[in-house]
This record gives sequence, structure tokens and C-alpha cells, in this order.
Amino acid sequence: MIVDSLYRTVVALDRVQHKTLRMKHAFVDYSPSAKMNAVFLAAVEFADACREYPIIFVRAGKDDSGKDNIAPMAVLGVSQNDNLYLQPGGRWRTPYVPAFLRRYPFGMASIGNDKMAICIDRDWEGFSETEGDSLFDDKGEPTDLLKNVQTFVENYENEVHRTRLFGAVLRDEGLLQDMRFDATLPDGQKMGVDGFLAIDEKKLADLPDAKVVELHRKGILGLIHAQQVSMGLMRRLVEWHAERAAAPQ
Repeated sequence: MIVDSLYRTVVALDRVQHKTLRMKHAFVDYSPSAKMNAVFLAAVEFADACREYPIIFVRAGKDDSGKDNIAPMAVLGVSQNDNLYLQPGGRWRTPYVPAFLRRYPFGMASIGNDKMAICIDRDWEGFSETEGDSLFDDKGEPTDLLKNVQTFVENYENEVHRTRLFGAVLRDEGLLQDMRFDATLPDGQKMGVDGFLAIDEKKLADLPDAKVVELHRKGILGLIHAQQVSMGLMRRLVEWHAERAAAPQ
């Protein structure tokens, strides 16, 4: 899963072309996410993310049967092209950073014939030819650093698949509804965020007991409750938005 709003120049990682490529030590810079106001969130992240991000759902294309794919998203801002979690110097505002961003500048993409390959954003400032840790050894084999990256990226793709299955359950059980969030800024200005889905609490409450037990045993009920709790953080985002708007430019 690679998106144009984050990755700039995507190329498949190649042991020959990139044999001298290195990663600078402890280089962390989330600046490429500056214009992202939401980011995909895997279901396995809900327990950590619900404490720091509002979690919403969006329609994300169609599956093979023509039904809507449902994707959870961590909300980063309440206006377009505005990431409120990004701080000066590319730092992040909260301790937990979504895995979608932590795997950057790496990712996995199709290279044809249903084959997947580890890719990189070649424009990432943390890459170097002269300093840092090598991605390949003298024989062109992946170093431990790259092996760890590959494992992380591959595991992430597996979690993306599991998350799609989770979204399909919410969709098929009719537990989602279109929602809108409205707020009033300190200066009296009204603002609204729409175009997203959230749990329909009435339909959830009306589920038969057997279905509730089934969802609980599958771990889905816990994910639902985490999403519901997280929505209280929308107010904090509005406060951050107002603070940023009022700050001297």
C-alpha cells in the first residue's frame, strides 16, 4: 500500500542498483506527511491508536464482488492538507505513530504478474551513499537492517488484509453509518468534518445476543469499542487546529 501523498519517487529496491545505499543513523523526519489529514490504520493498532487519534472508517473502492471496501483511518487533521500531529523539524506530536508512517520510506507494491516487491521512496532525505547503515552487504545480500525492514513491511501487508476482513464484517452486519462532526472554534467560526463512517450504536445495540458473543470471540467487539472511545479525541483536534490558526506565522 503506497500513496502518492506520502511517497514521491517510488522505485523497487534492487540489490545491484542500490548496492551502496545506506540509511543515516537515527534519522527520523515525518515531514513528507505534512499534507495528510488521515492515514490508514490496521486493526491491530486500535488499542494503541485509540488513545491518541480519532478513528473513523471510509469507503475505499470495491472488492471483487462489487461491495464497498471499508478502511479504518486515524484522523490527523480537521481540514484538507493539514497534519496537526506533525511538529517542526519533522517530529511527531504523540508517542504512538501509525505503522503506515513508521514503515516509510519503505513499502510494498505490485511489479506486475501478481508479484510484490519491497519499494522505497528514493527522495527520502535519510538515504545516503556515504553514511549510515548499509542495506546490502558486499555480496549483494540483505543486511540485518534490511531483513528487519522486510519483515516489518511484509507483516504490515498481512495486517492490511486482516483489516479488510474486519471492515467487511462491519459492512455486512450493517454496523456503519455516514457521520458528520461539527464544532465551533473559539472565535465563533463553525467547522464540520464529513464524508466518513462510524459505528451505528443503535444497530450495534440491537444485535442478537448470539451475534454479540460471536463478535466478542473474534475480537471485533473490542475493536468497535476502541473506535467509539477514540471519537472523543475529535474535540482535541479542533483545539489544536484553533491553536495553529492563531499562532504567529
